[in-house]
Amino acid sequence: MSFLVRRGDESVVQEFATACSAGSVGALRRMLAPQAVVVSDGGGQVAAAPHPVRGADAVAQCVTELLSLQPGTALTVQAVNGQAGVVLRRAGAVVAVVSLTVTGAKVAAVWIVLNPDKLRHWL
Repeated sequence: MSFLVRRGDESVVQEFATACSAGSVGALRRMLAPQAVVVSDGGGQVAAAPHPVRGADAVAQCVTELLSLQPGTALTVQAVNGQAGVVLRRAGAVVAVVSLTVTGAKVAAVWIVLNPDKLRHWL
Protein backbone atom coordinates (compact mmCIF):
# COMPACT_ATOMS: atom_id res chain seq x y z
CA MET A 1 0.00 0.00 0.00
CA SER A 2 1.21 3.47 -0.82
CA PHE A 3 0.27 6.47 1.30
CA LEU A 4 1.09 9.48 -0.83
CA VAL A 5 0.76 12.97 0.57
CA ARG A 6 3.49 15.11 -0.92
CA ARG A 7 4.83 18.29 0.63
CA GLY A 8 2.31 20.99 -0.19
CA ASP A 9 -0.61 18.57 0.08
CA GLU A 10 -0.83 19.22 3.81
CA SER A 11 -3.48 21.84 3.09
CA VAL A 12 -5.65 19.14 1.50
CA VAL A 13 -5.19 16.97 4.59
CA GLN A 14 -6.11 19.91 6.83
CA GLU A 15 -9.22 20.60 4.73
CA PHE A 16 -10.13 16.90 4.96
CA ALA A 17 -9.73 17.04 8.75
CA THR A 18 -11.89 20.15 8.96
CA ALA A 19 -14.64 18.50 6.88
CA CYS A 20 -14.47 15.41 9.11
CA SER A 21 -14.68 17.56 12.25
CA ALA A 22 -17.78 19.25 10.87
CA GLY A 23 -19.31 15.92 9.82
CA SER A 24 -19.93 17.48 6.43
CA VAL A 25 -20.64 14.91 3.71
CA GLY A 26 -20.86 17.75 1.17
CA ALA A 27 -17.49 19.23 2.07
CA LEU A 28 -15.86 15.80 1.92
CA ARG A 29 -17.54 15.07 -1.41
CA ARG A 30 -16.15 18.25 -2.97
CA MET A 31 -12.58 17.31 -2.12
CA LEU A 32 -12.75 13.74 -3.42
CA ALA A 33 -11.72 12.59 -6.88
CA PRO A 34 -14.69 11.08 -8.80
CA GLN A 35 -13.24 7.55 -8.55
CA ALA A 36 -12.10 7.89 -4.90
CA VAL A 37 -11.90 4.79 -2.74
CA VAL A 38 -11.95 4.21 1.02
CA VAL A 39 -10.53 1.13 2.68
CA SER A 40 -11.19 0.64 6.39
CA ASP A 41 -9.96 -1.91 8.91
CA GLY A 42 -11.94 -2.55 12.06
CA GLY A 43 -10.39 -5.96 12.69
CA GLY A 44 -13.82 -7.40 13.38
CA GLN A 45 -13.85 -5.42 16.63
CA VAL A 46 -15.30 -2.08 15.57
CA ALA A 47 -17.57 -1.00 12.72
CA ALA A 48 -15.82 -0.71 9.36
CA ALA A 49 -16.79 -1.21 5.73
CA PRO A 50 -16.33 -4.91 4.88
CA HIS A 51 -15.04 -4.08 1.38
CA PRO A 52 -13.49 -1.05 -0.31
CA VAL A 53 -16.08 1.64 -1.01
CA ARG A 54 -15.78 3.42 -4.38
CA GLY A 55 -17.05 6.66 -5.85
CA ALA A 56 -16.97 10.12 -4.34
CA ASP A 57 -20.55 10.10 -3.03
CA ALA A 58 -20.26 6.70 -1.36
CA VAL A 59 -16.78 7.47 0.01
CA ALA A 60 -17.93 10.78 1.53
CA GLN A 61 -20.86 9.03 3.22
CA CYS A 62 -18.71 6.15 4.48
CA VAL A 63 -15.98 8.41 5.86
CA THR A 64 -18.56 10.58 7.61
CA GLU A 65 -20.16 7.53 9.22
CA LEU A 66 -16.89 5.87 10.27
CA LEU A 67 -15.31 9.04 11.62
CA SER A 68 -18.38 10.60 13.21
CA LEU A 69 -17.16 12.63 16.14
CA GLN A 70 -18.71 11.69 19.42
CA PRO A 71 -18.44 14.10 22.33
CA GLY A 72 -14.92 14.08 23.70
CA THR A 73 -13.30 13.15 20.38
CA ALA A 74 -10.24 15.16 19.34
CA LEU A 75 -9.10 15.18 15.72
CA THR A 76 -5.56 16.26 14.84
CA VAL A 77 -3.42 16.44 11.73
CA GLN A 78 -0.09 14.74 12.39
CA ALA A 79 2.45 12.41 10.81
CA VAL A 80 1.00 9.07 9.73
CA ASN A 81 3.39 6.73 7.93
CA GLY A 82 5.78 9.66 7.53
CA GLN A 83 3.19 11.89 5.83
CA ALA A 84 0.46 14.25 6.97
CA GLY A 85 -2.57 12.28 8.15
CA VAL A 86 -5.44 12.47 10.60
CA VAL A 87 -5.61 10.94 14.08
CA LEU A 88 -8.77 10.71 16.19
CA ARG A 89 -8.58 10.31 19.97
CA ARG A 90 -11.30 9.70 22.48
CA ALA A 91 -10.57 9.98 26.20
CA GLY A 92 -6.88 10.22 25.28
CA ALA A 93 -6.85 6.90 23.38
CA VAL A 94 -6.34 6.72 19.61
CA VAL A 95 -9.51 5.36 17.98
CA ALA A 96 -8.69 5.97 14.29
CA VAL A 97 -5.72 6.76 12.08
CA VAL A 98 -6.33 8.03 8.55
CA SER A 99 -3.90 8.18 5.64
CA LEU A 100 -4.73 9.83 2.33
CA THR A 101 -3.56 9.54 -1.23
CA VAL A 102 -3.78 13.01 -2.78
CA THR A 103 -3.73 13.53 -6.54
CA GLY A 104 -3.61 17.16 -7.57
CA ALA A 105 -5.89 18.91 -5.12
CA LYS A 106 -8.23 15.93 -4.72
CA VAL A 107 -8.24 12.96 -2.36
CA ALA A 108 -8.03 9.77 -4.41
CA ALA A 109 -7.88 7.24 -1.58
CA VAL A 110 -8.64 7.16 2.13
CA TRP A 111 -7.17 4.45 4.37
CA ILE A 112 -8.77 4.22 7.82
CA VAL A 113 -7.40 2.01 10.59
CA LEU A 114 -9.97 1.50 13.36
CA ASN A 115 -8.71 -1.88 14.57
CA PRO A 116 -7.79 -1.42 18.26
CA ASP A 117 -5.06 -4.08 18.00
CA LYS A 118 -3.30 -2.05 15.30
CA LEU A 119 -3.73 1.24 17.18
CA ARG A 120 -2.14 0.16 20.46
CA HIS A 121 1.28 1.62 19.61
CA TRP A 122 -0.15 5.08 18.88
CA LEU A 123 0.24 7.66 21.61
